[in-house]
Amino acid sequence: MSSRKTFQQLIASNKRNSWFLIAGMFLLLVTLGVVFGGAYGSWPVGLLIAAGTALVVFLFSWFAGSGTLLAISGAHEIAKEDDPQLFNVVEEMSIAAGIPMPRVFVINTSAMNAFATGVDPAHAAVAVTDGLRRKLNRDELQGVIAHEIGHIRNFDIRYTMLMAVMAGAIVLLADLFLRSTFFAGGRRRGSRNDGGAQAILLLIGIVLAILTPVVTTLIQMAMSRQREYLADASAVEFTRNPDGLASALAKLAGDDVRYEANRAVAPLYIVNPELKLRGGADNWFSTHPPIVERIKRLRALVG
Repeated sequence: MSSRKTFQQLIASNKRNSWFLIAGMFLLLVTLGVVFGGAYGSWPVGLLIAAGTALVVFLFSWFAGSGTLLAISGAHEIAKEDDPQLFNVVEEMSIAAGIPMPRVFVINTSAMNAFATGVDPAHAAVAVTDGLRRKLNRDELQGVIAHEIGHIRNFDIRYTMLMAVMAGAIVLLADLFLRSTFFAGGRRRGSRNDGGAQAILLLIGIVLAILTPVVTTLIQMAMSRQREYLADASAVEFTRNPDGLASALAKLAGDDVRYEANRAVAPLYIVNPELKLRGGADNWFSTHPPIVERIKRLRALVG
């Protein structure tokens, strides 16, 4: 009964919470579209713009998102003969997780990091930096790869993509509304009879346009931190060796090589490069929990 059941329950809860949040953000997007459209005299047009924005961003993310992220990170795919040990570790962890083996990529930088991408386990990829490959021993490498395989197995990447789509659409819509309001003088169409209602909707729209991107970001970051903890737990499930990942995280925390990754990819890494450059401070807008706290939880499992 075991920890296996516990991990399965955590993953099931993870998926439920993900879909609830995505549904909530979609409803928020629809509400914004209705309010913004109503403020300019036609809520159906606003709803249509909101839905269209979300659809365009979603289609791009689903069909081209992974390839784009790998390209802008400078990752290049390698074959088994290029690095047999890395391939063996990825294969071992894929078997332990019960998923197809993802494609393997390497990023040419001496900094230490890794990330996974793909909308589902059948279309996934794992990318590691040269620095991580050279500076970790096999147990530590196995812990890092297991963490990334955990993200794939737990469908974290699909969730992250959908959350990013909703958040991106909300930010785009809010920005469009604010620009049209302040730079076009807030001109509205409609009869004098409904002018008062439009003015109220305009005021509500301005408040929502300012607050919703912030709230959306806070929700997105909080859930991202929980997913990092779950991926760490998944890594322990696959390797049965908490010390491997804990030791790898300690080396990552102590690595002094700066790596200024593209901001679109940074939240996907096992350690957010932006967070390291800011000194690792934990705050509401952090995509990752503090490395010290992650190591503490893993060391507790060792004990």
